[in-house]
Amino acid sequence: MKNEVKNYLDLMDYQRRQVFVQLADIPAERLWQRPAQREWSIGEILDHTRLLNRSFRRIFGLVWLVMMPIGYLFRNKPFETEIDDVYARPDFPMNVGWLWAPKHRPHKPVPLEQMEQETAMEHLKIRHWYESRDEAVLGHIKLYDPAIGWINLVQALRIGVYHDALHYRDIEALILLRGC
Repeated sequence: MKNEVKNYLDLMDYQRRQVFVQLADIPAERLWQRPAQREWSIGEILDHTRLLNRSFRRIFGLVWLVMMPIGYLFRNKPFETEIDDVYARPDFPMNVGWLWAPKHRPHKPVPLEQMEQETAMEHLKIRHWYESRDEAVLGHIKLYDPAIGWINLVQALRIGVYHDALHYRDIEALILLRGC
């Protein structure tokens, strides 16, 4: 067993904890201040990451139900766990975030502590979902993404970690931009 799932889950949690440490002293109004018209605030970016993670966790649950027998049949064969950072690909479409538009917005703000709790809870659900399944089976359940190609559920987790990292870097840039 490769145990990459545990490594990816640990990285996901580490990244989340780090970004919330950076946000601890930011005034609430700055969390919801948009840097420009039609650009998301820090709070909106955080909520977007949570909603995307929730959405894909639910989709993976359905895929698991349908594809688990096939994954089980191939569980003793090798499978890929690594994938490049798809968000760094020059031709990767970066304009689909609106599909997971934030629920929390500047006109409906919530405290940072709530954002942190909601994000941590979603990560806990993802962790539970992945840890309760055999990595060798996850590695043989594949789905197709038109922008990425064929990926298995272990690689999909890694892509989720890349997605969070992309937006956490955006948040760090906003913190520096505003001198928070």
